[in-house]
Amino acid sequence: MRSKVALITGAARGIGNRVASELAKSGMHVACLDQDSGLLHKQVRDLQSNGYTAFPYEIDVSDPDQVEQTIEKIERDVGPITYLANVAGVMHMGTVDALSNDDWTHTFSVNATGVFNLCRAVSKRMIPRREGAIVTVGSNAASTPRIGFSAYAASKAAATMFTKCLGLELAPHNIRCNVVSPGSTETEMLQSVLTGEDSVQQFIKGVPESYRLGIPLQKIAQPIEIANTVLFLLSDQASHITMQNISVDGGATLGV
Repeated sequence: MRSKVALITGAARGIGNRVASELAKSGMHVACLDQDSGLLHKQVRDLQSNGYTAFPYEIDVSDPDQVEQTIEKIERDVGPITYLANVAGVMHMGTVDALSNDDWTHTFSVNATGVFNLCRAVSKRMIPRREGAIVTVGSNAASTPRIGFSAYAASKAAATMFTKCLGLELAPHNIRCNVVSPGSTETEMLQSVLTGEDSVQQFIKGVPESYRLGIPLQKIAQPIEIANTVLFLLSDQASHITMQNISVDGGATLGV
């Protein structure tokens, strides 16, 4: 994987930040994409100060023109993209009657359409090179109904099935596509729905009245635990794995 180009969306924070850092540490040239300019440039400066090769690209993944222009620039200035990690995501919580049109549209525009935009732009360049691997970070919510998660869960389910279909289409071109589905992970997104230590324990133990499953491993995941799975699926160690969805959720979805 050394010296090849990897593109990571949502690279400024959380899981995306850790995926970008670990790929850079492995010797790759990482193109870090995010909409948060301040955090994005801080992430890249930190990587560069440690001797790693990283480049910042401020982008709205829901805008297909921005995506196409950015991919063209990366391929021209950094090199051919071999690896793509779709990590960018947003979450709007609320019961269906409380969700606004904007909540629904924004959730799908980033979590599903953003994945489509990136995969389309990158894969069409991978095809003639007959080389590449794509990983989409989904969610275990995509397969387990939860109260207040309808928009998020539906968008992640869409991204998951899209990535599997893409994997089938790209298999003849020696390009692999897989999904990593985290459960509750220590990120700013999770913190936005927690209200304190009692809330953390509720996530771990489960909340029967809201049909939330507990976590058998009795802990919230750390971003590195998700990033390690992403790196494995991008690497040649996973050279015969495609169209798979690996849950990294401490057993929360009971292996289903």
